[in-house]
Parts: sequence; C-alpha cells; structure tokens
Amino acid sequence: MEVVISPGKYIVAVSGGVDSMVLLDLLVKQAESQKDSGFKLSAHSLQLVVAHFNHGIRSDSDLDERLVTKAAHRYGLPFEVGYGKLGPKTGEDQARRARYSYLEDVKRKHKADGIITAHHQDDLIETALINILRGTGRQGLSSIRSKKIIRPLLNVPKKEILNYAQSHSIEWREDKTNTDLSYLRNYIRHKIMPGLSTKKKADVIRNLDKVAKINEIIDQEIATLSHNNAELDRQSFIMLPNEVGNELLVYWLRQNNLRDFDRKTVARVSTIIKTASAGSKHDILKGQVLTLTKTSALLS
Repeated sequence: MEVVISPGKYIVAVSGGVDSMVLLDLLVKQAESQKDSGFKLSAHSLQLVVAHFNHGIRSDSDLDERLVTKAAHRYGLPFEVGYGKLGPKTGEDQARRARYSYLEDVKRKHKADGIITAHHQDDLIETALINILRGTGRQGLSSIRSKKIIRPLLNVPKKEILNYAQSHSIEWREDKTNTDLSYLRNYIRHKIMPGLSTKKKADVIRNLDKVAKINEIIDQEIATLSHNNAELDRQSFIMLPNEVGNELLVYWLRQNNLRDFDRKTVARVSTIIKTASAGSKHDILKGQVLTLTKTSALLS
C-alpha cells in the first residue's frame, strides 16, 4: 500500500489512531523515496508538518498526544499541537469543527499547500449513511469528498489499513468512545458495516461517485440562483418547488460554512425566507443570523 501526493508542504492531521498513524508512515515513505531519488528540499519535494489536536474530551487524551509527539520526533518532522478543552459531553460535530479550525490555523502558520487527513473507504460509507438518516439531502451523500482537504486513503478499506499497521509494527491508540453505541457513527460502524460485503461496499462507493458528479453539475446551476452564495434571491426561491428549494437552501447553507443541520432546520429556514417580513432577523443555527430584505436573504 502506498500514497502519492503532489510535491509541496502539507499539514498531516494525526490523532494517534490506527488510520492516521498508518497515513503518516506512508507519507514519510513517499517523502523519503523522493529524497533517495535526488529531490532536494524545495517546491519539488514533499514537506510534512504533523498536527495533533487534543480535544480534551477523554481523560486519557494526553496519551494520544504523547504517542503522536513521539512519532513526529522519530520521523524527524515538525510538530504542532492544539488544545480544545471541550469536555466529555462534546458531540462529534462540535469536536470536528474545533479540530478543522485548528488545522486551518496551522496551515496558515506554515503557509502550507493543504491539509491531509486519514479518512478511508469505510468512513465514506459511514458518513453517507449518517447523512441519509439525518436527511441532509443529496450533498450529504458526497460531503466527505472535498477539494479543500486531501484524503489519499479514501479508496482504501479499513481492513487494509489494519493489515498494514500490524505487518509494519505501527503503534497506535484506540479511542474508547469508539465502542459507545449511543453515537450514531459507532452504531453504524459496529452494527451495519460488518454486514456489507466487499462487493456491496464497492457498489456503494461507485454510486456515491455518481452522485458526487451529478452534484457538481447541479451546484453550478444553483450557484446562479444564489448570487455566488452571498445572498439568496427571495422571489426566485419562493417560485421553486419545495424539494428544489430545499436543495438550493442546503447548498447555500453549506457554502456559507453551515453543515450541522437536519431537514427540520432546512424546512424552518425555508418557511422564514418565504413568509417572514422584510427587515426581520432570525437566529437559525449556532449563532448564525438570517436577515431578510424585500428581495434577498443574507447570512451573518
């Protein structure tokens, strides 16, 4: 198993779990192979910065940090660590937002070309199933595929990652909360995913790829109605069929960095845009305010 990343400087998100520890080892091997081929430290080489975010959710999270620190030093790589102090009751969505905010800060600090994460094939399927259950619409079926984040393991099954870790004596830590079935992702991982054969998983991935391509075409059309995401044309929105309007609204919210919403939120925002009076303001999601004029809806 190997990864191929374009030359440049990258922030590698490493949690200490098996996926990210394997990813780090693969990236280091690519960087070393370039050095062996005569590449010097330049725009033509692969430069890595290890970044670890200690969420402060679990009592043993310091052990994760210690493992990643040791690995970064062993590989001779620059290391950054951030602290969240989020507490044990923090949800997955809040933790993800805090983590990616930190990674973006590290990227800016090092003037890096991108952020690399260890999401794999099983993650892609799990996320799609979660979003189907939440009713987040067509975008939820391809949301993990992003041009902003580099995910070189996205076509690699979890089983292959575990096999690589064991055969290469990669040290990692298990997150104890991963067995808590009260989390939807864990329930899907332990109760649904084992029932999917390799062929069924491949079928799911193939169909998700089709949806992603269709979404790109639809998004191009929707962008013309949302004035490049700055505002939404109320009059045009009101004239749309409900399902089409909801798709437009999902796209618009996502383009304005709102992602943790369900279909009830979409329906509520749709009703506000269609019926609320001009000049009114509405709290819609996590401190985001929807402001209405006679002709437009704006987020702030």
